[in-house]
Amino acid sequence: MKKINKLNSSYNYVCEHSKSVRINYNKIDEMIEQINKSKVNYWLDSNPYNIMDMSTSDIINFLLIHHTIGDYCFWGEPKWEIETDIGKMDGSFAIMYLVLNRFKLNKNFEMSFDEFKELLKGNVEIPLIEDRYQNLVKMNEFIQSIDKTFYDLIKEYTIDSDLFEYIVNHFDYFKDISNYEGKSILFYKRAQLLTSDILHVREKKENIKVDYSHLIGCADYKIPQVMRCYGMLEYSDSLINKIDNKIEIEEDSLEEIEIRANALKVINYIYEKLNHKYSRMDINDFIWLLGQDKSKMTKPYHRTLTNHY
Repeated sequence: MKKINKLNSSYNYVCEHSKSVRINYNKIDEMIEQINKSKVNYWLDSNPYNIMDMSTSDIINFLLIHHTIGDYCFWGEPKWEIETDIGKMDGSFAIMYLVLNRFKLNKNFEMSFDEFKELLKGNVEIPLIEDRYQNLVKMNEFIQSIDKTFYDLIKEYTIDSDLFEYIVNHFDYFKDISNYEGKSILFYKRAQLLTSDILHVREKKENIKVDYSHLIGCADYKIPQVMRCYGMLEYSDSLINKIDNKIEIEEDSLEEIEIRANALKVINYIYEKLNHKYSRMDINDFIWLLGQDKSKMTKPYHRTLTNHY
């Protein structure tokens, strides 16, 4: 069985046995009304750097680097942020800014650890910097061993199940499996996001037919934060106390796994209620983009030190 098939089933056990997280379906129905009245956009269309104006091969080669060293764990006190020519930035768009500027000057990302630290220099050291660097080393070693660009390696894949399988089999740092009461729960947030990005970009840029319908969504910290702010996810008093007081929630704890699993169930519920009008990744992007309006994020996100999201 391909891993993508297990993605679609393993989280359900967690949702059925959750003790600290529950779903408010009435609030989800309100979100569905909002989606129906809105335009559902691909998240990268909202980037401020005109990435989609680059060639398809450059975008995809860049995205491998970005997802290898970025899109996970930016929180801290203070939060890592950078100065840019468009103001202060943090999180995913901040690291995208730095990586993209380097990519436009030099597509070769072989560098020493000191050079890497300089690349990601901000007001404080970015969390998990050693882990990010080791991922970059592994990526470079693989690309060098094949002697092809990443785009050349994946350009024949147009179906998510095949592309996802290729990514997780060749880049072990995308592994994202938790253990809940003795059962393996597959999340693979970063591998799913890279798979989705590649197929969305190729669909838009090359005008080809692709299939990303089997991807289930990104179990991270921003999606459940939005869901909680909009009332779709509700937490136990104990979990509320930890999140609201910025107490770190241990990776692979029952609470952390329940947050991630129930967020996926909400996405799937919306997907089914909309009769598959939008893919689950497009619904995921809609919710993520809501979270970029910080004025509406009235409750904090949960804090887990992790390289999975």
